[in-house]
Amino acid sequence: MPSTPPIERDVERGPVIHYGWIVMAMGMLTTIAAHGFGRMAYTLILPSMKDGLHFTYAQLGLLGTGNFLGYLSLAIIGGFLAAKFGTRIVITLALVLMGITMIITGVAQSFGFAFVMRLLTGFGNGAAYVPAMALGSAWFSMKRRGLATGVVSAGIGVGTLIAGLSVPYILKFYGSEGWRFCWYYLGGAVLVISGIVYTFIRSQPDEKGLSPIGSGEGDAPSKPKAEERKAKALQWGLVYRVKEVWYLGLVYFMYGFSYIIYMTFFAAFLIKEMGLSQAQAGGLWALVGGLSIFCGVIWGGVSDLVGRKYGSALAYLTLAVAYAVFALLKSSMGFYVSAVIFGLSAWSIPTIMAATAGDYVGSRLAPAGLGFITLFFGIGQALGPALGGYLADATRSFALPFFLASGVSLLGTISSLYLKKPKKDESI
Repeated sequence: MPSTPPIERDVERGPVIHYGWIVMAMGMLTTIAAHGFGRMAYTLILPSMKDGLHFTYAQLGLLGTGNFLGYLSLAIIGGFLAAKFGTRIVITLALVLMGITMIITGVAQSFGFAFVMRLLTGFGNGAAYVPAMALGSAWFSMKRRGLATGVVSAGIGVGTLIAGLSVPYILKFYGSEGWRFCWYYLGGAVLVISGIVYTFIRSQPDEKGLSPIGSGEGDAPSKPKAEERKAKALQWGLVYRVKEVWYLGLVYFMYGFSYIIYMTFFAAFLIKEMGLSQAQAGGLWALVGGLSIFCGVIWGGVSDLVGRKYGSALAYLTLAVAYAVFALLKSSMGFYVSAVIFGLSAWSIPTIMAATAGDYVGSRLAPAGLGFITLFFGIGQALGPALGGYLADATRSFALPFFLASGVSLLGTISSLYLKKPKKDESI
């Protein structure tokens, strides 16, 4: 009889490239579309949209609030839906919704219509982003999921970089109607990405006959455990009964409230108050996006090394400095320093929070756990733009909103130090 064919010996050793890395790449594509195109591009489109539709800053802030209310609603539900029905279908449908509503945003003629479209885009954003950020908890063991989640969050930076380079060009090419074409092109790109993600993404390693990377179990699929079946039936209870998850949500709230003030009014401050051109503001935003490609991997790795609470505290402190510098040093040097600091730490907290949620509730419930703490994060995002816009209109300056963001971020630094270490690497 012939000896065992080489191909079978290869199968026993497992694939050369674990499919988990392909899934992480799809997660990165998802965050490029969901956050990079669906949300971060709005910062650059905002000034032109304000002029085209004659909105006030308060109205622009409310548009941001509408987007984040939609994000909040579906981020919570989307996480649980992904845990129950699978990440693949939830992310795909969410991206399709985003692409369609972004395209329709381009035909807006009134505040009410624009608000509804941003709300619907927010629905898709939340339902896509939260399950994507939880993929690392499903495909990687606890000791590696911070780094893996950082790979997914790198897509936010890639998307922001692409937006920073392309949006100013589109605005210039199409003139006063350029903001409409920005939404058309970005929405179309999201639809294309939805098809690619649907083709390659998978929810769990056992769908490919694999075990999580770093689990020490090789590539052989493990049998479903009784706890896993229980988790599917009692998802809400298994998440909200974990008291550490509630506190984690409180810590996440501070990031949602503070960073979104900086993000929403970044370009408006530079263009309307500081007198920079659209191209200059776009260049700075592209710098933020380019640097932030690496921040998720950096901070996820840091949290794996020093622990979630110390990683989170250091990240919050870094962000607080970025916001304060932006308000204090009103010069080209100050703008670049702030952009560099923020770019290197922009998605640090979401990366750490996603990994920590997986630590607390286990890989199977990671999307549900992240969705639950996103409730608090989303409330912060809903309040931040509205209050920031109000303060900007009242004081005719963005300094106070940026100082507020810095102060709240400092509270996040202190609060992070009280995060508890998970007892063990759960399997559910």
